[in-house]
Amino acid sequence: RIARMTETLQALVAGFGVALTPINLLWGFVGVTLGTAIGVLPGVGPALTVAMLLPLTSKLDATGALIMFAGIYYGAMYGGSTTSILLNTPGESASIATALEGNRMAKRGRAGPALATAAIGSFVAGTIATLLLTLLAPLVVEVALKFGPAEYFALMVFAFVTVAAVLGSSTVRGLSMLFVGLLLGLVGIDYQTGQMRFAFGVPELMDGIDVVVLAVGLFAVGEALYVAAYQSRTPEVVEKMSGSLMMSRDDWRRSWPAWLRATAIGFPFGTIPAGGAEIPTFLSYALEKKLSKHPEEFGNGAIEGVAGPEAANNASSAGVLVPLLTLGIPTSATAAILLAAFQSYGLQPGPLLFQTQAALVWG
Repeated sequence: RIARMTETLQALVAGFGVALTPINLLWGFVGVTLGTAIGVLPGVGPALTVAMLLPLTSKLDATGALIMFAGIYYGAMYGGSTTSILLNTPGESASIATALEGNRMAKRGRAGPALATAAIGSFVAGTIATLLLTLLAPLVVEVALKFGPAEYFALMVFAFVTVAAVLGSSTVRGLSMLFVGLLLGLVGIDYQTGQMRFAFGVPELMDGIDVVVLAVGLFAVGEALYVAAYQSRTPEVVEKMSGSLMMSRDDWRRSWPAWLRATAIGFPFGTIPAGGAEIPTFLSYALEKKLSKHPEEFGNGAIEGVAGPEAANNASSAGVLVPLLTLGIPTSATAAILLAAFQSYGLQPGPLLFQTQAALVWG
């Protein structure tokens, strides 16, 4: 066991040598910059971005290309928080929970602390989750592989009921919207039987209703129509900043436990198929609302409601890399595109990748 740990640490040190070369740092910088910009745009997610840029990286070496793709993934997870907070328009489905409190904070003149806790929380959670990826990947995969249909069903029921019960003042309305959401989620072809469900003979509905399209429709289009209909009748108000642009000592005190709890929620969800980033963000929001010493602030701009979800979605994006690298199993749309990127370089992710391509994996 000691020899194995020593070998792992030596590989990790060699990985830092690969990652810290100027060219790879440059590709990482390009990736997170592109990802952040794309994350701000509603409807254009990291999966589509990586897919579009895949042909452009054919001249790059595999390590540089995959560092850039990982940067895009991380950057897009963070970028969605900007429009969620400032415009109440999530750029990513994983940023929907952030909009609930983030936009309220902005309307109270506290956009600065909201953006700050989102940025710092994303960094903290992403860093911790990457450490967990490095140290715990084999153990996490063993646990994830033991999940069967019964465990997935129990997990989904737990997630749904928690979210429905905590969001909003009425549990009945929350559960009602849960069933409306499930109805929309069932539209399309059933992957088990190949039968069409709720498509009503419309070919365009056979692919189902994409969660990003739904989120943009509910938030962005609704907001645009509301402004178009009522802006001429209401005076334009500029939301002035009040107080410091940076987080106060109280903001830090309330944010850091949320970051850590969200990391503990987001990372495991990223490692399991169908976990996604949406469920851990809402679970994190629900947990923060339950544990908060200021529950009256939720719905009016509680900083924990921004810190938790933003940390959770970044932690889950690192968790996605665990089954991808160790088993070659993608657990999200972006991971599936990354798998295609590996294969385009003649690489097959899985247990042997750590031996045959140590510089790539650890870098």
